[in-house]
Amino acid sequence: MPAPVTIIGGGLAGLTLGIGLRQRGVPVIIQEAGEYPRHRVCGEFISGSGQTVLERLGLLRHFQKAGAIYARTAMFISGTAQSPVRQLAAPALCLSRHKMDALLAEIFQQSGGELRTRSRWTSGFDGEGIISASGRRLQSVEKNSAARWFGVKAHVTTPINLQADLEMHLSPDGYVGLSRINDGQVNACGLFQARPDNRPESKTEWLRGQPGSLLHERLSAAQFEPDSFCSVAGIQLKPQRAAAKKECCIGDALTMTPPVTGNGMSMAFESAEAAIEPLAAYSHGQLDWSEARQQIARHCDTAFSRRLAWARVLQWMMVSQTIHDGLKKFLLRSDWLWKLMFAQTR
Repeated sequence: MPAPVTIIGGGLAGLTLGIGLRQRGVPVIIQEAGEYPRHRVCGEFISGSGQTVLERLGLLRHFQKAGAIYARTAMFISGTAQSPVRQLAAPALCLSRHKMDALLAEIFQQSGGELRTRSRWTSGFDGEGIISASGRRLQSVEKNSAARWFGVKAHVTTPINLQADLEMHLSPDGYVGLSRINDGQVNACGLFQARPDNRPESKTEWLRGQPGSLLHERLSAAQFEPDSFCSVAGIQLKPQRAAAKKECCIGDALTMTPPVTGNGMSMAFESAEAAIEPLAAYSHGQLDWSEARQQIARHCDTAFSRRLAWARVLQWMMVSQTIHDGLKKFLLRSDWLWKLMFAQTR
């Protein structure tokens, strides 16, 4: 009889892995602290190889049927300076996490998987058959540093004038991404550095941006869906290697890429797919646990290490206070930089 696999965390990576394992006859339990449907801090678009993963697992058609739309253009904006509107090398798939997570949870349960919601895991992650897909890693406290990354997300329900399907608005404190999603809404998702001298009064104020900026012009009169507001603090953006971990991790539990790359959701799906075959082989007695975990780690490190290194450079360029405004405007207009960074972070 196949050995069971327990996945801690029912987000994109955990649910996708669970579905893939059920397709191979593996008994799977997913333990999730929250419930569905729910909103999550997320850019809500899949740009990169993640769409290919969804197609291979038979999930892409479900996303399309649920109302997913395609984004084909993108631009970067800093204050009032802006890049040209550029065509994406491949369209990004856009669907709210509110629909996406609930859809994947339903498919997992229909496949015979056991989903335990509102159930927090209290044991360790280093046992056999235990997969950590529990989301973000908390940022460690650093000496002499008062700044901490945190994210805020909400849906805009009133029409706003976007020049591109995906807009990335930069500011001295971080950035806000605006993306068209299903049902005519726009997802506004921001990553910010909180310091003692820059604490706005509300999440709405963070998302609307600084007066005089194009972001503020876009969102000054926008109405947000109250239930869609969510936030997360203590985000850790330092790249992590899977081979250095004792536990078996996928998705954000393994490592996060800076949101400015727009590749985080794709990496969640890719890491889930990387774990399917080794875990299925373990479950069916064809591979011991140690080798299964090592295979997953090697695959993830090979797939993501270069991507994460380039993402760190891009993150620094976008938020650096040392880059003069004039140089930043030049970088925004550079087609060469756009093509390089897009290719290297996918």
